[in-house]
Amino acid sequence: MKKDGAQLAVGDKAPAFRAVAVGGEFGDGREIALSDFRGPPVVLYFYPKDDTPGCTVQACSLRDSWNSLRGLAKVFGVSVDSAKSHGKFIEKYQLPFPLLSDPEKEIVNTYGVWVEKSMYGKKYMGTERSTFVIDGTGRIAAILRKVKPEEHVGLVRAALEKLMAK
Repeated sequence: MKKDGAQLAVGDKAPAFRAVAVGGEFGDGREIALSDFRGPPVVLYFYPKDDTPGCTVQACSLRDSWNSLRGLAKVFGVSVDSAKSHGKFIEKYQLPFPLLSDPEKEIVNTYGVWVEKSMYGKKYMGTERSTFVIDGTGRIAAILRKVKPEEHVGLVRAALEKLMAK
């Protein structure tokens, strides 16, 4: 396994993790591990913050495409927000998929998406909007970096269709 912050590549074994999942089949929260999901593909989409404009567009586009996506993969949003924050975000926008809470920044660091960002000349650390598609054997099948929220669903669907065609 690569050390924290290392650049992951397609074909690499997806880094293992444990986290609290909120929403979807996990209700108010339950700890899960990536290893719980061998078989179907897993989509981990990393986003900066609950209930912010871009993150809301991204989550709601997934929600609006949920009927066509849910049969293709297990989908999890991941941010450093608390489980309580996730619960409010899910309720406000009626999100049908679970969100993983990573307040200790273990998953974002392991996947290399906790990065230095810049806004109005000010530098700060934050989550890079990125998505990892993991095949049923636990290997990374696709990596979508610096995704635009409005393009996310189409890119995820294309990556899943490519994976299914193999």
